[in-house]
Amino acid sequence: MRLSTTYLGLRLRSPLVPSASPLSENIDNIKLMEDAGAAAVVFHSLFEEQLDRERFELEYYLSETTDTFAEALTFFPEPSSFRVGADTYLDNIAKAKASVGMPIIASLNVSSLGGWLKYAQSIEQVGADALELNLYSIPTDPEISAEEIEQGYLSVVAALKAQLKIPIAVKLSPYFTNFARFAHRLDREGANGLVLFNRFYQPDIELETLEISPNILLSTPMAMRVPMRWIALLHGRINASLAATSGIHRATDALKMLMAGADVTMLCSVLLRRGIDHLAVIEKEMLQWLDEHEYESVEQLKGSMSQEHCPDPAAFERAQYMRALSSYPRSNRWAPSARA
Repeated sequence: MRLSTTYLGLRLRSPLVPSASPLSENIDNIKLMEDAGAAAVVFHSLFEEQLDRERFELEYYLSETTDTFAEALTFFPEPSSFRVGADTYLDNIAKAKASVGMPIIASLNVSSLGGWLKYAQSIEQVGADALELNLYSIPTDPEISAEEIEQGYLSVVAALKAQLKIPIAVKLSPYFTNFARFAHRLDREGANGLVLFNRFYQPDIELETLEISPNILLSTPMAMRVPMRWIALLHGRINASLAATSGIHRATDALKMLMAGADVTMLCSVLLRRGIDHLAVIEKEMLQWLDEHEYESVEQLKGSMSQEHCPDPAAFERAQYMRALSSYPRSNRWAPSARA
């Protein structure tokens, strides 16, 4: 049984790839991932705000100590908002490359085109096999058009492609007026892969303290429906690789994503919940299912249920909306109570 697949031009032993998460801050965890069967790993993200903060803090402390005693000039501040700084991030990539044989994919989380671009070159120089560009921003200015937003993202991708020799994957949200068009534009701009989709972590309100607090909820299998649909719609229509992320917790989830047309399936929440060793369980169950259904390889399975090959292509489009609603069992539909 051949589980091997190709992603970003990299030949991988299987389609199971741990996505960016706090787990990959630790080199020992990355070794455990490889031992459990991971085909590659996406490093935790290096944030644009983190790079800006480090630069501003360094400039501040250097200027503040200009007229003080010489020993003070050896002090460099440690940013407090992030557990791993930029230099440590680069050092960890180099250590990971020396410790494991699987590909290491770095991750940059950005919202604008700026000086952080130099870090992309540093990431390449320390040995990363690819870069995942996490485009995570929430536009709030009503004067900025959708075209401006998209063009800004495309400019970031173009700038990175001009700098780097390693492949670039772009991690996106589904919130575009015409996602299919934007995916094609990224493909033409040279993006080697698309990662579908980013999950926005929404804030919550603490009623007693009247504070805004971060609210991070791990995904459930329901979250896979949106990426599965768009992967099925894009398979065979763009050259870029397709990575599925969000909601993949079981072997059956990964198999569905592959049938839709994904080249790899990325896992995060399930590993945080059940541990890194659960990768081996998912791989074993995938192999068992493929053997029972007489598939010889992942490549034979891939894209078999995409819109391109689906017996009912309209099932992925709006035409099926009314059919889906009408198929809901009448016994489960709401009805007014006798007292209404």
